[in-house]
Amino acid sequence: MELITAQDAPEAIGPYCHAVRSGNLCFTSGQIPIDPATGSLVEDDITAQTQQVLINLKTVLRAAGLELNNVLKTTVYLKDMAEFPTLNTIYAEHFGEHTPARSTIQVAALPLGCRVEIEAVAQA
Repeated sequence: MELITAQDAPEAIGPYCHAVRSGNLCFTSGQIPIDPATGSLVEDDITAQTQQVLINLKTVLRAAGLELNNVLKTTVYLKDMAEFPTLNTIYAEHFGEHTPARSTIQVAALPLGCRVEIEAVAQA
């Protein structure tokens, strides 16, 4: 097992690493919309937050030597399922033709009061 820390991603806000590689699989921790330059959440807008989450996810994957096209499955946590269409649009822009399996779950709250969190399982 290899613990992955992405130097260009926001610091973890708890006792966990950005990702763990085991064999040819990589499991990312949930990424939230923290701007790594400021250490703060981006604006309280689903578009901006989804963009930042996916940028952070890409950064973590790259630290593991992977890209979005290596992702097998994502789990998306949304504060408000009414924002699902906006999430889908931005998600599709980042993933393109690659459409991994995905679960999307509405939750009561997310860390730091953000609107979206995404975790992934990728294969090398």
